[in-house]
Amino acid sequence: MTAFIALLRAVNVGGTGKLPMSELKAMCEAAGFAKVRTYIASGNVVFESAKTEAQVKALLEKQLAAYAGKPVGVAVRTAGEMAAVLEDNPFARHAPNRTVAIFLDKKPAKSALEAATGRADEETGLGTREIYVHYPSGQGRSKLKIPAARDGTARNMNTVAALAKLATAL
Repeated sequence: MTAFIALLRAVNVGGTGKLPMSELKAMCEAAGFAKVRTYIASGNVVFESAKTEAQVKALLEKQLAAYAGKPVGVAVRTAGEMAAVLEDNPFARHAPNRTVAIFLDKKPAKSALEAATGRADEETGLGTREIYVHYPSGQGRSKLKIPAARDGTARNMNTVAALAKLATAL
């Protein structure tokens, strides 16, 4: 069994995509996932499964679409991959609540950050399947737009650390 973390896109953020975490947990258990735990109400779930990452993603996206009546994007990482996201953070010296990893399905192109607009004091970097952003003035004030991150889902480094710890403990 592999420990996985699933990160749902646009769930319970800004009044969109309401999904009680008890419902998400029940969906995961119905899919046959074991040791299911949710973390905060923004669409984070940790579990074990014998399925592949692609199978986990497809199954969750199908169940979530049936529940929500529209597609819900899901990024999936193993416990080891999530720990690596934390370890590879190029902005580790900065406040973890002002640095995010934007989780993508594929490796971002080396040129992914060149198309960014609205940059002020933000710092950006590329990861394995992530884009890192440090927001010195806060994410809420930022006008930064990164087209390559459009279909991704962001988590701050505090959340990444908590999820890595939960998944490693399974």
